[in-house]
Amino acid sequence: MKRFELIAPCHFGLESVLKREITDLGYEVTAVEDGRVTFFGDAEALCRANVFLRTAERILIKIGSFHAETFEELFQGIKALPWEEYIPKNGKFWVAKASSVKSRLFSPSDIQSIVKKAMVERLKGRYAVTWFPEDGESFPLRVFLMKDEVTVGLDSTGESLHKRGYRKLTAKAPIAENLAAALIMLTPWRGDRILVDPFCGSGTIPIEAAMMAAHIAPGMNRSFTAENWPHIIEKKQWYDAVDEAQEMMTPDVRPDIQGYDLDDDMVTIARQNAKLAGVEKLIHFQRRDVADLSHPKKYGFLITNPPYGERLEEKTALPALYRTIGERYRELDSWSLYLITAYEDAEKHIGRKADKNRKIYNGMMKTYFYQYMGPKPPKR
Repeated sequence: MKRFELIAPCHFGLESVLKREITDLGYEVTAVEDGRVTFFGDAEALCRANVFLRTAERILIKIGSFHAETFEELFQGIKALPWEEYIPKNGKFWVAKASSVKSRLFSPSDIQSIVKKAMVERLKGRYAVTWFPEDGESFPLRVFLMKDEVTVGLDSTGESLHKRGYRKLTAKAPIAENLAAALIMLTPWRGDRILVDPFCGSGTIPIEAAMMAAHIAPGMNRSFTAENWPHIIEKKQWYDAVDEAQEMMTPDVRPDIQGYDLDDDMVTIARQNAKLAGVEKLIHFQRRDVADLSHPKKYGFLITNPPYGERLEEKTALPALYRTIGERYRELDSWSLYLITAYEDAEKHIGRKADKNRKIYNGMMKTYFYQYMGPKPPKR
């Protein structure tokens, strides 16, 4: 079976989490770079990565890499790659995204145009045609330039992996599903511990936690672009990956996961999303102000994405909000608090310096994941 070099992009700052996921799936990681992890695997690995990885954004088949400082070098480098091994005569192909960091070629639109022209030139020679109908299956590409090194990947995923299929309705500033999953995985939380999100919005953090507790694979209920590439991946391999995911599910677990929000509409939306994810029985959602946050049990986890104050009028409310978070947390005996925010004065108003602080880029926004560790529960 053909072996691929696969590239999994992720949020900047979460590469180590994704690396651990890939290693746990049984694959050899070959490189960890800013915002992406590269690993070796066959067609089965590509299917399993798409179905099982919680923190990746997509899975790309690496077609090749080379050095280019001029558009001519870019053209010749792309033309030299074996596109006919992947794209059939009627395939629809385009550069879905081009990005450039610290490189002489920096215009995404120009890079996209040159790459497409070079691919057409190569395939014209291989298929002995002068025109391509492009009425077949889709083959989107992604091109990365980093310090004049060009890396080209064929996108097997399509819509980003954070789109699990359950979130039909969202809050004003929703956290991406793969980012929510990564935050949970950066904590010691497991399904037998209490988890509360006091700013649950559309329910993403509690839903991702419930899916983990029930071993529900994030990609088992969605489709992928590469499902329509039978010349590269047999349909059976997709079925096998989904069958494996179904066998792993333990939907009868009963974790203690709760989501609170001040907005009644958000609570309704969160419940609907949880139902679509198949975890509505595993989470208790309710309308509750963070000022009323309390819990009778010990050794729980607060994992949350509170308001950052992106809008000017919200900024004035942030000091009081974060003071309230700090006050309520101090009342929770032996709990841990994990909080992601772009608000620079969060620690100051919470009233305590975090035990750990991790910088994570949420898109282009720099955020901090503040980690306040409670004591470990006594061994049973």
